Amino acid sequence: MDCLFCNIIAKKFPAVFVYEDEKVAVFLDINPTNPGHTLVVPKAHFENIFDVTEETFCDVAAATKRLAPAIRAAVGADGINLMVNNGRAAGQLIPHIHLHIVPRLMADGFRHWKGAPYKNGEIEQVAEKIRAVLA
Repeated sequence: MDCLFCNIIAKKFPAVFVYEDEKVAVFLDINPTNPGHTLVVPKAHFENIFDVTEETFCDVAAATKRLAPAIRAAVGADGINLMVNNGRAAGQLIPHIHLHIVPRLMADGFRHWKGAPYKNGEIEQVAEKIRAVLA
């Protein structure tokens, strides 16, 4: 398989693991936003949120819940960001679903995206479109 994360999980490529069980592998990001920036990766290959099973995503969430407090304590972070990028437009570089645990410091300079308010009546239209797809 030519998936980078599948090769890391199979120990064909190096990584610094901080946790592993039968369902997930957790290793440090090699280009961290801050020290302790960690990736939680399911061992089963799924490209993104659009094709991952609910069970597998729950495995990722459970590992994240366990690891985030440990990472925060270990690196002395003031907070934690949890992020999953889905698709190239959202910044996903590796086509294997993974969750970033990003330790945050008050003065780290990491910027969040800029929001903009909805136009008049637009919020209701968007909500209705979402509810229609769910139905």
